[in-house]
Amino acid sequence: MKHAYVFPGQGAQFSGMGKKLYEENANAKNLFEQANDILGFRITDIMFEGTDDALKQTNVTQPAVFLHSVIAFKTLENTAPDMVAGHSLGEFSALVANNTLSFEDALKLVSIRAQAMQKACEIHPSTMAAVLALADEKVEEICAEVQNKTGEVVVAANYNCPGQLVISGSLKGIEVACEAMKAAGAKRALVLPVGGAFHSPLMEPAKAELAAAIESTVFHAPSAPVYQNVIAAAISHPNEIKKNLIAQLTGAVKWTQSVQSMIADGGTNFTECGPGKVLQGLILKINKEVTVGGVN
Repeated sequence: MKHAYVFPGQGAQFSGMGKKLYEENANAKNLFEQANDILGFRITDIMFEGTDDALKQTNVTQPAVFLHSVIAFKTLENTAPDMVAGHSLGEFSALVANNTLSFEDALKLVSIRAQAMQKACEIHPSTMAAVLALADEKVEEICAEVQNKTGEVVVAANYNCPGQLVISGSLKGIEVACEAMKAAGAKRALVLPVGGAFHSPLMEPAKAELAAAIESTVFHAPSAPVYQNVIAAAISHPNEIKKNLIAQLTGAVKWTQSVQSMIADGGTNFTECGPGKVLQGLILKINKEVTVGGVN
């Protein structure tokens, strides 16, 4: 019986996020203020009082979700995870929870990642779409067919849970793929309100900038293994963690497979730290036998 701590990614944000933590916990307040200093702007003002549109900006969303998640985790007492994982951006939060990265270094990397991804989005107008109730293999097959026929980029990006796979690519590629998914029997193929094709080759322009920042940052030996998105397996070596974190920018988030690996390795209790309850729902769709809970 092992206790896993998991951390959400972009999309979990909401106006007012983290405000209760700030107001009720002195340590949390200190960390939020430290983050304001590191980032060079008062992200807490946007988190606590900002509009949904302001929070949707990638350079705000990513550090905001990271901060809420990590600070929620740090308010817990006597916490020693047996294993950790994060969904996309959440992997950085997980690496603070298992002591691979310091709070300060992780926040700086998240900020660099967010800005680099924002620039990549501006270079290539692109988006993502959720495909529901279609087998993963069929989704992958259609993505490959659309790419071959149109020359547009379309790939499977987020394996969220059985029957829910997010695809990523160019605007035209996603449009064609969505029609093909519905024709193949998908319950829905819904374009998402995101500003870019995350976890696809279209994020390649951001990769060099993030890689340079990661390579120059100290990664410590973790206190618990991290189940990384791109390989869905437990990793404990700092150099491997770095490599997989860089690959994640253009590679798929294998969340279904990661949770299955954690359960196979003894994970029975999953606690989601951060805004929302999305991961708790996904985990139960992957395996109804485990226990889930949340801290926010």
